[in-house]
Amino acid sequence: MIRFLQTPGPVKKILLGGLLLIICVMMVVTLIPGGILGDALAGGTAGTVAKVGSEHVTVQDVQQLARQMGRQQFPRGLPQQLMPFMMQRAAETLIMQNVVLAEADRMGLSASDEELRYELQHGPISREIFPNGNFIGQDAYQSFVQNQFQLSVAQFEQLVKKDLTIRKLRSVIEGGVTVSNAELMDEYRRQNMKVKFEYAVLSLDDVAKSVTPTESELRAYYEKNQESLKNAIPEQRKAAFVMIDATKLPNAAKPTNEDFKSYYQAHQDEFRVPDSVTVRHILIKTPEAGPDAKVDQAAVDGARAKAEDVLKQLKAGAKFDALAKKYSDDKGSAAEGGLLGPITRGRTVPEFEQAAFSLNKGETSGIVKSSYGFHIIRVDDKTSAHLQSLDEVRARIEPIVARQKAQAEVDKLARTLETESRAQGLEKAAAARGLQITTTEFVSREASLPGVGNAPEFMEAIFANKPMSPPVSVRVPEGIAIAQTLDVRPPATPTFEQVRDRLAQQFKQERSQAMLQQKSQELADRARSEHNLKSAAKALGATVKSSDLVTAAQQVPDVGAMSGQASIIFDAKPGEIVGPVAGGQSGIVMQLVEKQEPPAAEFEKSKEEMRESLLARKRGEVMELYVTNLRQSMEKDGKIKLNQKELARLTTSSGTND
Repeated sequence: MIRFLQTPGPVKKILLGGLLLIICVMMVVTLIPGGILGDALAGGTAGTVAKVGSEHVTVQDVQQLARQMGRQQFPRGLPQQLMPFMMQRAAETLIMQNVVLAEADRMGLSASDEELRYELQHGPISREIFPNGNFIGQDAYQSFVQNQFQLSVAQFEQLVKKDLTIRKLRSVIEGGVTVSNAELMDEYRRQNMKVKFEYAVLSLDDVAKSVTPTESELRAYYEKNQESLKNAIPEQRKAAFVMIDATKLPNAAKPTNEDFKSYYQAHQDEFRVPDSVTVRHILIKTPEAGPDAKVDQAAVDGARAKAEDVLKQLKAGAKFDALAKKYSDDKGSAAEGGLLGPITRGRTVPEFEQAAFSLNKGETSGIVKSSYGFHIIRVDDKTSAHLQSLDEVRARIEPIVARQKAQAEVDKLARTLETESRAQGLEKAAAARGLQITTTEFVSREASLPGVGNAPEFMEAIFANKPMSPPVSVRVPEGIAIAQTLDVRPPATPTFEQVRDRLAQQFKQERSQAMLQQKSQELADRARSEHNLKSAAKALGATVKSSDLVTAAQQVPDVGAMSGQASIIFDAKPGEIVGPVAGGQSGIVMQLVEKQEPPAAEFEKSKEEMRESLLARKRGEVMELYVTNLRQSMEKDGKIKLNQKELARLTTSSGTND
């Protein structure tokens, strides 16, 4: 629908770092066979994980995205053992992002600055950045981006551009995807066919009861897994730090009138209110051009006649809002009596803008033709361009000025304390200023520290510096920390005693799974040989159960989702034995009892809904295939180079060992 015809209402905020995840989802990274592929970077450039075309994927890029993905999926903290997996995913995501962006650039689809501006003014977060069509100001914009996304404005806008570019490429690739009636019928049968079956269940827990590893088996298992256990205990460091928090500064100075005046004078462009009009309109839409680029002129004439009739009713005294609700084809504004929020120049199509701004408050236009149809416009209010006074904007800028002044004090104290710490030592410098020093235990790189919280930049500094090197200042969410690395405990391979219990559990799980698979296959073979599921189950100690009539969308106890491995039963004939299949913590062998085809009469009722669902799935498959082929082509041409050394370092158990 027309962008400027959007109606007021709640806008769903993009959550912290949401744009990063939008890009992750679009990359289809988990669908590329073989994981990270490609040739090695000649010489192994330090700090670069991969080179895609002319673009570099840096270690810092991978670490930042891995943490972002970790925070999204594990709000309470990413388990340390999952960090290598998250690093691998982040590296693959960024490589695929650059593959797709390189192709989009080759096709001339890169988002422009103008498209970026339009997205910010009209996209999901427009009401945060352009409330009522007015820019919130550069400082407020910068603060919003920092608080919501932990990015600079430049980084944020670059991400938005990448997102726009990828969306444009997807539109091109997926544009020709269609769904035939035959495909719809197949999908209808798949979703609605019902089956009833008997199934024999072998429990993993029952099998595990017979697995009791000996001490010699565990020691042999430990030796066998030495490589995977190498450096499983990550590097740890001990540090001391002083936190300088703006909210806890003693005798913090409050902003003065002069501070407000200085800020106001330096940012007057942000307080200029543009010409705007608050309008109501009635839209009578005209038909779009057909495949032959021709427009149905009779329909256009009919729309004009309808608009003229509405205008006639207005002139006869009918109420504008009542006619808008009755006749307007812009359903969003029609519900509000045709009301649109304040409109500034450049936000609407030219014909609409010219008419709206030429009217005085309270005036109604004649018939206005635009690319959308015929409009009748009434101006409810009109505001001339002017500069807001300091008093008008004081409440708006007060928190910004206060924050800037407090931050300036924090910065000044941090610089002074860092200098004094380098000369006198951190403990003495902190004591002289009445500041508390905190000493940590040995902690890993992903630890969250009291008073600092989850601050990757802080941990990066601690792990980058040598023990007892001069203190450094690090900006963290709560303020600035003056930190010093005290000691290092290098990565280590755990002893047998340290991991014995974990190895015993892992050994038992692996052995039980292998035995369950073997016993499940024996059950299936015996049942087919004897043509008797119950007899085979009894011989092998399996439990036989019966399902209800179920569809592929349902679940069955012990079997799980029928859309998974168990879906093979839908292709079976009555009496046929199929399996084994894994049902989570069990092995399953099934025998089909009954099959019910879905009623053909119901097909038409669900046809269109299924079409949308199937179309979305096919589009995803087309995009997946396209990206896979694109990746393989770039690898073949040597346009993807990997630094295996950096990649291996990132994906070790410590995640980011130096």
